[in-house]
Amino acid sequence: MTRIEGLGPIGISLNISPDETYLDEAARLESLGYSAIWLRGGQIDSLDRISAVVRATDSIPVATGIIPIGVYDSGAVAQLHADLQSTAPDRFVVGLGGPQVPRPLRALNEYLDRLDRFDPPVPAERRILAALGPRKLELARDRAAGAVLLLVTPDYTAEARRILGPHATLVVSLMTVLGADAAQARDTARVPLRFLSGVGGYATNFVRMGFGADDIAGLSDRLVDDLVAWGDADAIVARVHSHLAAGADHVVVSELGARPDEAARQLARLLPLRA
Repeated sequence: MTRIEGLGPIGISLNISPDETYLDEAARLESLGYSAIWLRGGQIDSLDRISAVVRATDSIPVATGIIPIGVYDSGAVAQLHADLQSTAPDRFVVGLGGPQVPRPLRALNEYLDRLDRFDPPVPAERRILAALGPRKLELARDRAAGAVLLLVTPDYTAEARRILGPHATLVVSLMTVLGADAAQARDTARVPLRFLSGVGGYATNFVRMGFGADDIAGLSDRLVDDLVAWGDADAIVARVHSHLAAGADHVVVSELGARPDEAARQLARLLPLRA
């Protein structure tokens, strides 16, 4: 498997607003020079959101992080890919995530089978899988262009690269909080962490990375600091570089603070936005 062409080194997450102001923000993020725009799975209330962001921008890849396969039918995703290929070739990266059900790998494999059978198919080189554990990473290596990691340390990024091998695409979605107030930044980070730590796959991976039961139950400062990059722009940039050095091909900046537009501008001046 080869890396996804044209993804570049630094992507940014776009907040989807109830109105259409997010489309203007997508255009601004493209103008800042980011190499991809990522849409958060929890905010994709319609697949039309993806098409709208592609139309609102000129050439930047638009990726989903992620489309939950338990919510959107494979046929609808394949048709969206086919439609966008005809109007904006190779700009849509199909990011998929498995359901939180027993035997999730079986469900994900069956979904990928259906994408393969669609006419035209969604090719493996245009899809990427949310993956944390070794078996999902192997599936991402074997049946997609690679994997998207969330809430991992640079050391775990290096382990994921080892499992994926040298040719698959490795994306790290990095939650960030731009702000020097430690207590406020950690409180902001704990909001999504509180939810995600209750999801089995994340909690299991926290243990893999060496966090204890008390760290996970209390969302300790150590856990927050290791998994979420907070501080001034230089501190966040340093964490991005740590993941790139550990083997990530692409890091997605996902700002949690109240001023994601300001964070995007500050980071754009410091990050290596183009390969």
